[in-house]
Amino acid sequence: MIIYSRTEDYIRRLLTEVGIHTPHELKIKTLSNTLGISVYFWEFSSESVCKGGRNLIFLNKTKNKQTQWQEFTHEIAHNLWHAGRQEHMPHLFVELQEWQAKYFSYHLCIPTFMLQQIGMVSPYQMMELFNVEYDFACHRLEMYENKLLYDSNKPFTLKDNQF
Repeated sequence: MIIYSRTEDYIRRLLTEVGIHTPHELKIKTLSNTLGISVYFWEFSSESVCKGGRNLIFLNKTKNKQTQWQEFTHEIAHNLWHAGRQEHMPHLFVELQEWQAKYFSYHLCIPTFMLQQIGMVSPYQMMELFNVEYDFACHRLEMYENKLLYDSNKPFTLKDNQF
C-alpha cells in the first residue's frame, strides 16, 4: 500500500477534480486553462507572477517542449503555494520555496497515482509517456522506487509483537 505525501495527495485531488487521469492529458494548455493561469512565451528565463489578482507564467520560448513542461509545473507550484516576491525574501526562504517547487514539479509532471496505474516503466518509457527529459525521468523513477521500498517496510511497534 502506498501512503501519499501531502504533495502527492494534493496533485491527485487537483488532477482528478479537473478530469485529468492519464499522462497524455498532462499539457500546459490544459492545466493553465483549468487553473486560470495565463501563459506567455518569451526569450528570458521562466518565472511566475501574480499581478492584479491574475496569475501569469512566463516560459522561455527557446527551450524544448520537455523543459518548458517541467518549468511550467515548477512555476505552478509558486502560483498555488507561494506568495511574495523572492527578491525581497531571505535567501534561505527562497531556497525553501525553490526546493518545494522542484519537488512539486516532479510530482505534477509524473503523478504518483498515474505511476501506480501503469506500473513500473523504464526512464525512456517515462520520458515518452510524460513528456519529460531523461534526467528528470530518472530522478522521478528513483523517487518512486524509494517510496515503494519505504512504504513496503512497515515500521515495528510494540503492538505488533505480542510477548
